[in-house]
Parts: sequence; structure tokens; C-alpha cells
Amino acid sequence: MPFDFEGKKVLVVVAHPDDELLGLGATIHRLVHRHGCTARAVILGEGITSRSEVRDPEKWAEELRVHRSNIERAAAAIGYGSTGIYDFADNRFDSVDLLDLVKVFEQEKEQFQPDYIFTHHGGDTNIDHRRTFEAVVTGSRPVPGEPMRTILACETPSSTEWQAASYPNPFLPNVFLAVTEDDVQAKISGMEAYEFEKRPYPHPRSPEALRILAQRWGVVIGQPFAEAFMLVRHIG
Repeated sequence: MPFDFEGKKVLVVVAHPDDELLGLGATIHRLVHRHGCTARAVILGEGITSRSEVRDPEKWAEELRVHRSNIERAAAAIGYGSTGIYDFADNRFDSVDLLDLVKVFEQEKEQFQPDYIFTHHGGDTNIDHRRTFEAVVTGSRPVPGEPMRTILACETPSSTEWQAASYPNPFLPNVFLAVTEDDVQAKISGMEAYEFEKRPYPHPRSPEALRILAQRWGVVIGQPFAEAFMLVRHIG
């Protein structure tokens, strides 16, 4: 691996339930089970209520309860040691002051003291993904005393690849982490825990598509399976 992950603390900061799996679930499974990492997933948004014309959390109360229980099942499949779950409005992060997102992230970072941070790619189709990326970068500015040394951005299938080709910030991975078939299967099993998010093939979130994606990045680096990332910052 290009970085020293052995025994390190890894913070994954994402917008929605299932995002903590889609772009990096196999990698986190590997880091936890073969490198002794401690991983925490921070999920900023509730991930459901945008499916109504008007946001009404009470209308979705049962679905939100189920969704939260699915988070724990998915986390167990991957090996996340803990989760931080918040309820920012789904697909409405652009209606929230960026500072509010930054404050949540900074509090999580201060409490967990991670060695590595993974988050969304800043050019995704989904506005919540872009705002999450902005919050992480803003809250990790390399000012004197800032301990955060490494930030990696992951793709999110069904968002990253659906951005317009003309968008000025494409996902151009420059870090590839090889994973095994067991790691990929753990990711698929975690995704299948999400009752409202899993989809049949050929949707990008289907089990078959997730396996194909891991094979696709594996081919790039001459390995059976891999996941791809963009290095946002690394201070050696």
C-alpha cells in the first residue's frame, strides 16, 4: 500500500446511508481486517425525505427508523467500529450553511483523531456529496496545529459517473488500493442490508455492478480487484 495504514484510525465522512460502502467498502473491510485499522463512519444526511415533494420527516418516520437500523447492519458487514449519524435534509445540503456541516465534521475529527480521512469526490452529481467534500476540506485546512495529514476522495457509483462530461472537476483517480474477493463480497453484503437503496442489475448499486467496478479498477493496476481514489492532500 502507498500509505502506512497499519493500526491506524480511519474516518469516513459521507452524505447518506450507503455512501460509506459504495466507493470504499471493500477497502475499509481490508483495512480493518488485515491492517488492524479502527474505522468510523460519519453519515451527515438522513437519506430518505427527498423522495417526497415536500420534506416531511414525520411522514417518513418508519422508513427513517429502518434506514438507521440498516446502517448498523451494513457497518457490521464491513467492520466499522462506530458510526456517527446525523439528520441533515436529504439532497438539500445546499440549503444548509456550509459552516453547520463543517462544525459537525470538526467535532467528529476532534473526538476521533483520525490518521486518514476518506470522503466524497468534489465533482459528483449529488449536491450533498459536493457539500460534504467542501466541509471536509474546509475543516481540515493545513493551518499550524492541524493534525490531519491525508485526505482521499472516493467515487460514489450512481453519482460520480453520472456527472456531465463537461463538468470541470472529473474523477481522475491516482490512488488504487487492491482488495480481495472477500473484501468485495463484504461490500456487497453491506449494500444488500440497505432495504431502500439496493437495486437490480444493471443499476450501479447492484451486486453485479459493484463487482464489475472492482474488477474494472483491478484491471487498471493488474490485480483481480481494486478501488480507486483521488488524493486530495498528503503531508509527509
